[in-house]
Amino acid sequence: MATAITQNGGSNISGFSAPVSVDKGFQIKNSPKIHSISFGDGYEQRLADGINNLQQTMSVTFNLRPKAEIDALIDFFEDLGGVTKFQMTIDKDTAGSDTNATRTIKVVCKNWDQTYNYDNYYSLSATFQRVYEA
Repeated sequence: MATAITQNGGSNISGFSAPVSVDKGFQIKNSPKIHSISFGDGYEQRLADGINNLQQTMSVTFNLRPKAEIDALIDFFEDLGGVTKFQMTIDKDTAGSDTNATRTIKVVCKNWDQTYNYDNYYSLSATFQRVYEA
């Protein structure tokens, strides 16, 4: 399975017959949240801030898709309003592996940009932020 997004609970986004696949080459930015204190002699102490202290953001794109598909994605993001979570399934397949291991995380989308390419083909870029909640 390719990297894809679905509604919370794993159902397909309304208007789509399958999970919506993001373009290859998306990026994940990892930023552990820590408390740190430095002492005058160069010594430093660090401590994880919270139970789920790994902050992750994903930069995803949906390039050169039909206008109807981009419009449906924008409607989905607008309906969620940057507050309601949805699921993102990420391929963990590694070179030489025979298995298609995946992991599913919960994310929110707080911003997205639409590009009018040509005719009825548009593009969409978005930033997803991982959330740790039920």
